[in-house]
Amino acid sequence: MAEEIRAEIVANVAQIAVREGDDVTHETTVVILESMKMEIPVLPEGSGRISRITVKEGDVVQEGDLIAVVE
Repeated sequence: MAEEIRAEIVANVAQIAVREGDDVTHETTVVILESMKMEIPVLPEGSGRISRITVKEGDVVQEGDLIAVVE
């Protein structure tokens, strides 16, 4: 089953740390969000392969916005 990784806060996408097709675990940083000069790593809840990244560096995400999908 696919896991949707969603933004938990309003923030800027500072860095995308993976590419589509990369294998990830619950310890892998997928993206780094920046809010109020703080960097917040976004991690998946489980393991899998990144099937889709829906943001790019410099984007502003709102709470609940889809960031990536892990299959």
